[in-house]
Amino acid sequence: MFEKRQRFTNVATGTIKKVISERGFGFISAPDGKEYFFHKDGLSSSMDFDRLTGGESVSFDIEAGPKGDRAVRVQSA
Repeated sequence: MFEKRQRFTNVATGTIKKVISERGFGFISAPDGKEYFFHKDGLSSSMDFDRLTGGESVSFDIEAGPKGDRAVRVQSA
């Protein structure tokens, strides 16, 4: 059975805080102090996961996932 996920339409901004390249994911720190998980599949085609090092400014949408909010459609800001 598929679970319907709620999506938020607002675009948020933040900074790549940490990239765990061997696992294919990382975390984004938003200006309000919240952190969002992102998976490499959630990056826009213009971003190369293998070149992320942390500190990059990004914009993203927030999606409610089974383990909490996560960043999707992540792109350079």
